Amino acid sequence: MNSKDKTIYLTFDDGPIPEITSFVLKHLEQYQAQATFFCVGHNIEKHPQKFNEIIKAGHTCGNHTFNHLIGWSTSTEQYLENTQKCQNAIEKYAGVQERKLFRPPHGRISRKQIEGLKSSYEIVMWSYLTGDFDSSLEKEKCLKKAIVKTEANDIVVFHDSVKAYNNLMYVLPEFLKHFSQLGFQFRAI
Repeated sequence: MNSKDKTIYLTFDDGPIPEITSFVLKHLEQYQAQATFFCVGHNIEKHPQKFNEIIKAGHTCGNHTFNHLIGWSTSTEQYLENTQKCQNAIEKYAGVQERKLFRPPHGRISRKQIEGLKSSYEIVMWSYLTGDFDSSLEKEKCLKKAIVKTEANDIVVFHDSVKAYNNLMYVLPEFLKHFSQLGFQFRAI
């Protein structure tokens, strides 16, 4: 296998949240891992210093709407406005982006919303959703599933959110350790 075959694209949704995003950044640094953070604009505005830490560490950031809107239950006009509001927050602290990434919260987006976004954004979904946000999922099971289901070149979703923190604290370090020992590299999208 060449190095491209041993790559995992790590992504983190919903942050930045100070304590949790700090935990993620610490562990990414330990493994020289790069990741893409799909940030909620409201959290960027509440925690601009933490957002700047993501950028300064060399990670990529993407748009996850300003208020974590679910596309299926939001009008296209409101959804596009909310996405632009998030982009304004990103550019306020990180500058204008050459490449704009967007991930719809919960993966729920309408065709009209996609049409409204695709000329300005690269819409990024995922290969594997860890389920770290599911409080009924035992952390050991969350880790086991993540290890078994992740393959080379997958885009894997974790969450730097309060809801995910208990599972994330256990799963992320073990996930990074496991795949590092197998010779994988972690890259941003």
